[in-house]
Amino acid sequence: MNADLELAERAARAAGDVLVSYYGRAPEGLESKTSVTDPVSDADREAERTIRELLTAERPDDGLIGEEGSRVEAAPSGRHWIVDPLDGTVNFLYGLRTWAVSIALEDEEGLAVGVVFDPVDAECFSAVRGSGARLNGDAIKVNGCTALDRAMVATGFSYVAEERAKQAQLLLELLPRIRDLRRAGAAALDLAYVAAGRVDAYYERGLKRWDEAAGLLLVEEAGGVLGELGGEPHGVMAAATPELFEELAAFAP
Repeated sequence: MNADLELAERAARAAGDVLVSYYGRAPEGLESKTSVTDPVSDADREAERTIRELLTAERPDDGLIGEEGSRVEAAPSGRHWIVDPLDGTVNFLYGLRTWAVSIALEDEEGLAVGVVFDPVDAECFSAVRGSGARLNGDAIKVNGCTALDRAMVATGFSYVAEERAKQAQLLLELLPRIRDLRRAGAAALDLAYVAAGRVDAYYERGLKRWDEAAGLLLVEEAGGVLGELGGEPHGVMAAATPELFEELAAFAP
């Protein structure tokens, strides 16, 4: 196994153990971030600390960007780890199953390694640049859907009310034209599900780098097409085929 992938998987599983120890309990250290509906808790913070300590101990020359504030900007190696210790915090706090740990490694050529680990279902999605995507070691690929009216499409919504209103307008236009829509509440898993063929496409505006990094590599290595929506930075749309991507892109505001 690629040494960086092995480290990413080990870090994701260690964080998963931390999160499982909090799962189902009353929230501890609960605070809000971008809005009152955007929470963070001690579970997020401890999971990120676990990942940070492991990565910095074994890759001291690498940089680190974590959702909950971990920053190591100086990177003699030219590489940065991009970490979301708990993607799907709201689901986690409500006792829902759809949440995951997301870890990616980016070097001077782009995304090099991506891992999305779902501790509840014991599913580890992984990819290494140029080597394909896998789920628990088995190769995965995107679906071959080419028509929007037969596409199962996943999406997510902003924590900011004004942005949700804009997203609702796009949804009104898109929903009558697709097979159906799914909103799981964890962008990293949405992208992993595209890579595994569980949904045909995914779109969302305003994602942060830690939301999308690992999942983008998964989709690309599984044969999917990636692109950015106009407008806000880090908007992303991922589709199983170029044809489906082009149809979805037509709805981007």
